[in-house]
Amino acid sequence: MPSITLPDGSQRHFDNPVSVMDVAADIGPGLAKATLAGRVNGELVDADTVLSSDAELSIITSRDDDGLHLLRHSTAHLMAQAVKQLFPEAQVTIGPVIEDGFYYDFAYERPFTPDDLEQIEKRMSELVKQKIPIQRSEIGRDKAVEFFDGLSEAYKAEIIRDIPADEVLSLYEQGDFTDLCRGPHVPSTGHLGHFKLMKLAGAYWRGDSDNEMLQRIYGTAWANKKDLKGYLHRLEEAEKRDHRKIGKQLDLFHLQEEAPGMVFWHPAGWTIYQVIEQYMRDRQREQGYKEIRTPQVVDMSLWERSGHADKFGDDMFSVETDDRKFALKPMNCPCHVQVFNQGLRSYRELPLRLAEFGSCHRNELSGALHGIMRVRGFVQDDGHIFCTEEQIQEECATFIDFLHSVYEDFGFTEIIYRLSTRPAQRVGSDADWDRSEKALADALDAKQLDWKELPGEGAFYGPKVEFSLKDCIGRVWQCGTVQVDFSMPGRLDAEYVDAGGERKVPVMLHRAILGSFERFIGILVENHEGKMPLWLSPIQLKILNITDRQREFSEKLEKSLSDQGFRVETDLRNEKIGLKIREATLLRVPYMLVVGDKEVESGKIPVRTRDAVELEPMDLETLISGLKLELASRGRETLEG
Repeated sequence: MPSITLPDGSQRHFDNPVSVMDVAADIGPGLAKATLAGRVNGELVDADTVLSSDAELSIITSRDDDGLHLLRHSTAHLMAQAVKQLFPEAQVTIGPVIEDGFYYDFAYERPFTPDDLEQIEKRMSELVKQKIPIQRSEIGRDKAVEFFDGLSEAYKAEIIRDIPADEVLSLYEQGDFTDLCRGPHVPSTGHLGHFKLMKLAGAYWRGDSDNEMLQRIYGTAWANKKDLKGYLHRLEEAEKRDHRKIGKQLDLFHLQEEAPGMVFWHPAGWTIYQVIEQYMRDRQREQGYKEIRTPQVVDMSLWERSGHADKFGDDMFSVETDDRKFALKPMNCPCHVQVFNQGLRSYRELPLRLAEFGSCHRNELSGALHGIMRVRGFVQDDGHIFCTEEQIQEECATFIDFLHSVYEDFGFTEIIYRLSTRPAQRVGSDADWDRSEKALADALDAKQLDWKELPGEGAFYGPKVEFSLKDCIGRVWQCGTVQVDFSMPGRLDAEYVDAGGERKVPVMLHRAILGSFERFIGILVENHEGKMPLWLSPIQLKILNITDRQREFSEKLEKSLSDQGFRVETDLRNEKIGLKIREATLLRVPYMLVVGDKEVESGKIPVRTRDAVELEPMDLETLISGLKLELASRGRETLEG
C-alpha cells in the first residue's frame, strides 16, 4: 500500500490507494479545504488523482505559483461556461493562461460589448457560488471529434482532427460545460472568485491572418481579493506612467507609420539617450572593455555559419545587391568574433572584453510593436568577453558586480535572477552545456544570490542568466543577461594560442546590462513617471524671471550654471510667474530658480522643486556645490537633503 513522501521528508502510510485530496485531509482539514491540485513525482495532477503506489507528493494551494496558474486556467474555463450560457450560439476555441491572467477566443455572430462583459462577469460569479465540481474524463480522438461536432463546436473539432488518431484526450466537465484540456484544474468552481474581465480584442483563428477573425476576451484572476485589488491598482499606475503618453507630453520622441518600429528622437529624448550612452561608455572603460563598431549590413553567409539565419531568418531584414544576399544585423555577436579573428591571439590577451553600442534590426510583427519598448530598430549595450574555460566563473562574477552597481545608479535595487538552461533546439555538445550551465550556477552561488532555473529557456548556443528589475509599482522588466557560449567561436573559426603553444577555441561570454537603449529609456520614463533624476533630466534647471528687470541677472545666472556643465534654460517671456512655474512643472524640470528684485539685490536664489517644495534661498556657490553632489551621487543625495 502507498507510502507518501512529503516535501519536508516526512512520510504517511496508507492501507489503501488514496487521492491527493485524501492525503491533504489526512494532514489536516484546513489543508484539504485549500488544496487545488498536487505534484506527484514532479508531475502536476488533479486533486482527485489516485495514488496506488509509493510517491513523492507536494500539495498545491493558491499560495504556490502552480496554484495561481491553475486558478487562472480554471477561470478561463469558467468564463467560457458563462459565455456559452449567455450566448449559446458562440463557439469556443482556445483559452490559455498568460502573464497575470488569461484569455479565451470566441466565434460569435456579432461583436461583444462592454455590457456583455459585465453580464459574463456576473454569471461567472453566480457559477462560483454554485461550487460546481470539475471532473476529468478520457476519450479517444475520433470520439472527441464526434462529441464536439455534436455540440456544433467546429473549432474544437478542427483542433482535435490535427491530433494523432491513437492519442487519448482528456475532457473537463463542470455542470453544463465540457472543454477539451490537458488540465489539471481546481476541484470546483468554488475555488474561483477573485477575477475581473479586462478588455476585448480581435484575434485570427490560429494566429493566421488568412483565417477568420475571432473575438478575444481578456481577464485576470488572483488568489485573493487583496492581490486582485493590488493588480488593478498597478494597472491604473501603469496607465498614468505610459511612456508613450509621457514621451509626447515631454517631447522626447515619436513614431510614425512611414518607419514602423523605428524611433524619432527629439532633442530632449536624445539628451537622455546620450547621457546614458556616455555613462555606460565610461563605466565599461573602467571595467576594461575596448569599444568597437561593426557594420550594419553583413553578407548572409556569416549568419548562416553562426546559426542565426536558421534560427532567426524570418526575423531578419535582408537585401540583395551584386548577386549577393545581405542582412541587417539582428545582433552583434558574429561581428565581434570577426574583430577577435584579426590576427592570431595569445592566451595572454585573454580575457578580451569588447563592447559596442550596436545598432540592430529585427522584423518584429506589427502587432507586437509597443512604443519604444518593442521596436524594429534598436541599440544594445552589447559586450562579448573572449576567455579561457578557467576564466568563465570569475568573469561572470565580475560582471554581476558591475551590473549591480549600474542598476543601483539608475535607482533599481531589487533584482530577480533566473538561469535559463538548454533548449530542445541547440548547438554544441551536452558536455559543453554541462560545463557552461555549471559555470553560471557557480557564479550565482558564489555571490550568494537567490535564483531560479528556467529549464529549456536558454539561447540556442548556450545557457544564460537573466537579470530582471522590479520597478516602483512592482512590475518586472528583464534587461540584463550573461550567456556562456562554447559553440559560436568555433563555428566562426576563432582561435588563440595557449601557454603550451597549441591553438584552442576561446569561450565567448555574451553580456548586456541595459538590453536595448530604447526599451530601457521607456522603463526609466515609466518608473519615474517622467520625473527623471537630475543626472538624466534633459533640462536640469529652469530660471524664471518675474519681470524684465531681472533679465540681465537671469542671463548671467544661466551662463554661470551652463559653464559648470548643467543643462539649464531661462524663460524670459513676458508672462505671469505662475504660468512659467506651471509649464516648467509639467515638463518635470527638477529645479526652478525664481528670480525677482529681492534675489537680484541679495544674490540669494530661491529654489523650487517640481513637486512644489520651496527650498531655502542659497547663494550660487552653495547651489552649484549641492547640484554637483546630487549629480555625483546619481540622486542618492539631493538639494532637499
